[in-house]
Amino acid sequence: MTSSRSATTAPRTVLVTGVSSGIGQASARLLVEAGHTVIGTSRHPDGIAEADRVPGVRYIALDQTDADSIERCAREAGAVDILINNAGVSHMGPLEDTPMSTIHEVFETNLFGPIALTKALLPGMRERRFGRIVLVGSMLGSFPLPFRSVYGATKSAMHAFSDATRRELAPFGIAITTVEPGTIATGIADRRIYTVAENSAYAADYDTVAAATRRNEAKGLAVDPVAELVVAAALAENPRTLYARGNMAPIVFALKRILPSQSMLDVMARFHGLKRARP
Repeated sequence: MTSSRSATTAPRTVLVTGVSSGIGQASARLLVEAGHTVIGTSRHPDGIAEADRVPGVRYIALDQTDADSIERCAREAGAVDILINNAGVSHMGPLEDTPMSTIHEVFETNLFGPIALTKALLPGMRERRFGRIVLVGSMLGSFPLPFRSVYGATKSAMHAFSDATRRELAPFGIAITTVEPGTIATGIADRRIYTVAENSAYAADYDTVAAATRRNEAKGLAVDPVAELVVAAALAENPRTLYARGNMAPIVFALKRILPSQSMLDVMARFHGLKRARP
């Protein structure tokens, strides 16, 4: 999927969350190179290694699970034209083995935090009659996978949130869109939250999916093409409702248009090694 033409050639002020690595870092770099004013967030900006810092980015602290931190971030950022909600946390584990505290953490970080930050910045965008909001989701939001239910639920909800608010915001010159990356080689597996009980009843299938996920991530898409799509979506004159990029994106989205829902779930499960796809 590609973007529509650029919304403006004028420099904009862009707030990108989660810029210490991965998509956020690469997106911030592209935006600085394009001449935009870029504010980047991290939970601990002072702890970002010099090699990981993007020259030209103004770093501020943001903890998306903390309401005070979100309000403080919005105040420090000031007038923001474009918000790229990128920061998030990954999770994998059987639902039964996952503590509710972990589920709350994933939802606070991936969904409630970005919504709160969006709300905090909307008044300024509305008054200026211009705004762009990009939500960095995941193809797991469109293609659910066993043992990724909590993470996938946050990304699916993010897409629904984007679609539902588009018409609310459009009269004020504000556009919102979702970018769904597929499997990316970012080393995210090392930062992912894993919740699987010792002697878990789900161990056999979980281990199969976890191994397939590691293999897929090892040969996943590089970060830069995804960051290019994120930036293109942020600068588009008329952003689409959804952008997606991944090695399998063209195939799976085409299949989704023609296959029944259960068949699509079977395809995703089998692609990750589960032969007993249905109950």
